[in-house]
Amino acid sequence: MSISNTLEFIIAHPLNRAQKASALWRFAKWQISSRLAPGAVVFDWINGSRFLAKNGETGLTGNIYVGLHEFPDMAYLLHVLRREDLFIDVGANVGSYTLLACAAVGARGYAFEPVPLTHSRLVDNLRLNYLEARVQHPNVGVGSSAGQLVFTSDEDTVNHALSDGESCANPVTVDVITLDSALAHESPALMKIDVEGFEKPVILGGEKTLSNPSLHSVIMELNGSGGRYGIDESTILEMMFDHGFEAYSYEPFQRLLVNLNGKNLDSGNTLFIRHRAHVEERIRTASKFIVNGCTL
Repeated sequence: MSISNTLEFIIAHPLNRAQKASALWRFAKWQISSRLAPGAVVFDWINGSRFLAKNGETGLTGNIYVGLHEFPDMAYLLHVLRREDLFIDVGANVGSYTLLACAAVGARGYAFEPVPLTHSRLVDNLRLNYLEARVQHPNVGVGSSAGQLVFTSDEDTVNHALSDGESCANPVTVDVITLDSALAHESPALMKIDVEGFEKPVILGGEKTLSNPSLHSVIMELNGSGGRYGIDESTILEMMFDHGFEAYSYEPFQRLLVNLNGKNLDSGNTLFIRHRAHVEERIRTASKFIVNGCTL
């Protein structure tokens, strides 16, 4: 993202609309301090959670600039999740969603991250928040069957499994497992899937997990990346609908679910929900969170 696009994103973000000058100051301060610091910088986040960020880590620096980088989906997590729940993060990267779920809310978690260097940064953030006992963090990919896959390793938040005929500068070969094998004795409440187009194999390897009635919500990135694997996103939608989910977006300030006819066209993520009445009751009774001086 160019600097001009980043500044536009910061100014337009819902959590910054009443404090644009403060938001721009945070951006400028981070740009200077992150370049002067000898390593990662600790940032105090939400409800006592913290993370270690380096310049260029877009998944974390966005949270510094705007509070919640992926605002509707991250706010939904804060509102719907409870301490007694299990959160599953498929494609955890360095841990933004896992930290919200398990440090800010206090839930238990699984964070699957295949790329070794990214996984080591994830572990650093878990340790910073004393989450080693609450979060399992397998350094593996997730797919339709056990085996191995080759991934990119130096593309920050968009590392992905190489498609047939694709090459990259620094490929890494990683073990792959299925959700059903990893979660055979677990009952998750909320899952996030961010696998850069590899959603269909993840779903195929997680049929039992997706059928578990405890799972009421899935936050899934659907941004067209499945085309690299020959996957049409309409297939993903049908697979989720077949499991009883419906597609929604979320309005955090109103705590309102908005039913969609298909994927969310205003965001890279689509929210899939079943047991709507149960979810709405959770949202209604959720604790309040303060983010950038705003109450959610």
